[in-house]
Amino acid sequence: MTHEKLPAGWSRAPLSEIADINPNSFSEPPQDHDLVSFVPMAAVEEESGRMQPNTHRPWSEVKKGYTLFQEGDVLFAKVTPCMENGKVAIATQLKGGRGAGSTEFFVLRSKGEVDPKYLMHFVLQSSFRRDARAAMQGAAGLLRVRKEFMQSAQVPIAPLQEQHRIVAELEKQFARIEAGVEALRRVQLQLRRYQASVLKAACEGHLVPTEAELARRENRDYEPADKLLARILKERRAHWESDQLAKMKATGKPPKNDKWKERYAEPLMPSTNGLFNLPEGWVWASLDQLTTFVTSGSRGWAEHYSDSGPLFIRAQDIKKDMLQLDAVASVSPPANAEGIRTRVASGDLLITITGANVTKSALVPNSIPEAYVSQHVGLARPVDTNTSAFLFAWVVSPANGRRYLENCAYGAGKPGLNLEQLRELVIALPPLKEQRRIMAEAESRMSLAKSGNMSIQTNVSRANQLRQTVLRQAFAGNLVSQVRTDEPAIDPLARTSANMKSKTTPKQDQSQKIITAPKMKAAR
Repeated sequence: MTHEKLPAGWSRAPLSEIADINPNSFSEPPQDHDLVSFVPMAAVEEESGRMQPNTHRPWSEVKKGYTLFQEGDVLFAKVTPCMENGKVAIATQLKGGRGAGSTEFFVLRSKGEVDPKYLMHFVLQSSFRRDARAAMQGAAGLLRVRKEFMQSAQVPIAPLQEQHRIVAELEKQFARIEAGVEALRRVQLQLRRYQASVLKAACEGHLVPTEAELARRENRDYEPADKLLARILKERRAHWESDQLAKMKATGKPPKNDKWKERYAEPLMPSTNGLFNLPEGWVWASLDQLTTFVTSGSRGWAEHYSDSGPLFIRAQDIKKDMLQLDAVASVSPPANAEGIRTRVASGDLLITITGANVTKSALVPNSIPEAYVSQHVGLARPVDTNTSAFLFAWVVSPANGRRYLENCAYGAGKPGLNLEQLRELVIALPPLKEQRRIMAEAESRMSLAKSGNMSIQTNVSRANQLRQTVLRQAFAGNLVSQVRTDEPAIDPLARTSANMKSKTTPKQDQSQKIITAPKMKAAR
């Protein structure tokens, strides 16, 4: 971050001189039975400076293993991608004025020279977070801002009265910007509802005429979905047998008979209780029946991170139900079965199984280079990739696959899915020709919504750029007028130096001896 010339009355100091970093204490310590606010990373909004301290826990449960903060402290996410996304907030409306939360927060507590909101807006600047990103350390998949960076970060300090005016003006301008963004979000919500209705109609046979209807109208035969499923199951078994045979031959132990084929595990049958009535020619199937395998990455990939090489797809690379690989990590994959098992292929379905993005999914495109999945991403490989597009539409349909996955993920405890739950996903399967017509019509209708969403995102991005422009003006001293009567900002470094001098006892001149009177005993 470049240091411009400061206005008169301003000073500049390291962050550590104006704020305690991770003080890990309270002004008023709680009792074990006292409730305090509990703030996980998900409770802190991106870019807005707000948090939702709605969860309360007894102090006895959170006093160890969590970051502590109190009313007025600033929380700054230190881990990627939360830091880059602007997860910064001022702690307000805490239960009893105290809180505990994720260990991935830095806590900044003003020493008095700066308004906490002024400090929060300073660290919300994209320029500050860009410098913090450059100073991160750790593995490629889990980088963190170093405390040394925070301590040494230079903060321009306006006179305290001017800080209050800056904060008030920022809040006024941001309120106008947020009102515009909120209007855009309302339109976006309507578009999402439209997309959900298109997916529902597509997945339940109401978007295009069924293949059965067309066949009757045109006086011809067609392949119903039960025959498609039978063919898929046959191909599924053939693939397993081919894979097993290749493994046995590779070890120099070719089979002497066909008894080994009895080890084949039949796929899970779909549970159809309480489901809607299928259109003519459709059939219920489980994801297990329709895929060669369902798997995920393992925990041992951290040692394979590299600066270049094949892509490593993590949960954060699956956003808005598509792959977004602008910040994807790279790996040098192991030359063993683990590398082969977790390598993605065109037409694969990727489903996030843990973390904040749980249930978010992606369809692997034809153009993807060599890539592998992490332990947080489930990989399902359709037997027939001609069905991939429809299977993906079912998985992301809020009324169908997404509802099932969310019910599984958020049923109890920490959000997450296991591979068995993925295999059990029940899918309404149309005839193959009908799938193609369904997806063509769905794409045509969804393209209008996608175009609208892109326009909205462009305008939201412009609003965010405007916020950053206002912040730059604020910390350059150009947002509000300077007032001559304002008391100049205290220079924390000069204050510290003065404090040190005042605590230093002057050395006595050794040439002068100080003679003290002997103590007299008190008379009895």
